[in-house]
Amino acid sequence: MAKPRIFVITYSTYGHVNAVAESVKRGLEKAGNVDVEHYQFPETLSDEVLGKMHAPPKPNLPLITVDKLTEADGFLFGIPTRYGSTPAQVKALFDATGGLWAKGSLYGKAAGFFFSTASQHGGQETTVMSTLPNLVHHGIIYVPFGFKNTHLFDNSEVIGGSAWGAGTIAGGDGSRQPSQKELDIAETQGEEFAKVVAKLGA
Repeated sequence: MAKPRIFVITYSTYGHVNAVAESVKRGLEKAGNVDVEHYQFPETLSDEVLGKMHAPPKPNLPLITVDKLTEADGFLFGIPTRYGSTPAQVKALFDATGGLWAKGSLYGKAAGFFFSTASQHGGQETTVMSTLPNLVHHGIIYVPFGFKNTHLFDNSEVIGGSAWGAGTIAGGDGSRQPSQKELDIAETQGEEFAKVVAKLGA
């Protein structure tokens, strides 16, 4: 019997989300009961705009397409926030899934989220909330992270993430990189998400 397929799908302008994604994938692979593939959301900004933003080149990851979504059993979406909401690049993909919605092609699949914000108050949780209607209309099962990693109880330092999913705090200028505790949280999320998807497919 084939293992469930998990797509890690990221949008990362400056690399923070993709850094967290590596730990998420490590957790998924550690579980040993799913196959993992990493994709990125198509960019909607021009090269000119990205240049003015001083954005580095995109990683060598395949672009996710609407039709490709049907092949996965579960999704872990890695996204930054835009004023506490979903980035346009992510919304653009969901907005193009009307045909899948009409056929119920994504019904019963599982999904979770992880994030990057500039500050602790940048809207990691509201970003998930703003994206949940897409899952609800497709019948995709949202899998929250809960408090499965004890670092989420640690108040001794700034730590991204919450019961809604793993996360990192990038700083206003993007200079802060994911901490080891944030990466540990992300790895735990990957491992726990794999267990849930495997149960759903049993």
